[in-house]
Amino acid sequence: MTIEAPERVNVRIREAVDADWEEAGRICYEAFASLADQHGFPHDFPTVAAAAEPIRWLINHPRVYSVVAERDGRVVGSNFLDERGTISAIGPISVDPASQDRHVGRLLMDAVLARARERQAPGVRLLQIAYHNRSLSLYAKLGMQVRGAFAAMHGAPILERLPGYDVRPATMDDEEVMNALCVRVHGHARAGEVREAIDAGSARVVQHLGRISGYTTRISYFAHSVAETNVDLRALISEAEDFGTPGFLVPLENADLFRWCLDRGLRVFFVTNMMTLGLYQEPEGAYLPSVGY
Repeated sequence: MTIEAPERVNVRIREAVDADWEEAGRICYEAFASLADQHGFPHDFPTVAAAAEPIRWLINHPRVYSVVAERDGRVVGSNFLDERGTISAIGPISVDPASQDRHVGRLLMDAVLARARERQAPGVRLLQIAYHNRSLSLYAKLGMQVRGAFAAMHGAPILERLPGYDVRPATMDDEEVMNALCVRVHGHARAGEVREAIDAGSARVVQHLGRISGYTTRISYFAHSVAETNVDLRALISEAEDFGTPGFLVPLENADLFRWCLDRGLRVFFVTNMMTLGLYQEPEGAYLPSVGY
């Protein structure tokens, strides 16, 4: 799909290809770094490479719709729509700092929302950095609604084991139970993400009283977790070997889990808002969202 912008904007939106990932990755790093600097926050990504590798993965994933914005033949921004589950996830969206405030972000959002409508996705979601008022306003204008706030927690791994809670690598034999647990908590499965995490060896399950009571595709900003109780989540978090950058997301309405993280030396990196359009069900259980939702 190619979208031609009005002449005053002079930007073209097209599907991304592998050759775009390095420039799109650089832009992602600089866009988020510039925003963080303006508001006095640490950078989301420590290096350009740390931002570019996820962009490369997204562009080349067969179930992620990727678009870039071009001006005069040069990439000036990118956006993504993760289509692996019932609910589609938007982002990360980034625009070259030199091209911001020129409607490029709006065009990139229009492109992925049009894609979601074409595919009749029942809902789309994203997590928006709370200190970025312009993106908050843009997404609200596009019809999205704030559903909750989440703290990105970072720090040294806890590396503890909770008695009675056994954490182990997930296998394909666990897949059905994991998806059923996600349906119980969220009202829909995230089967594509679960299958990929099991294949990659990053998925973990926690067992309590001989049965699976929670799982994670990885304790990080880019992965999600669901569980029956906060204790199950604590077990998964406690045995994680690292949290990546910029950490993992904790619902602020879950005051018990948030305090537990703080008591173990973890700190808040920044706060995000979950915004949704279309189908949404309040979670019924303990969970950690990914950057998508």
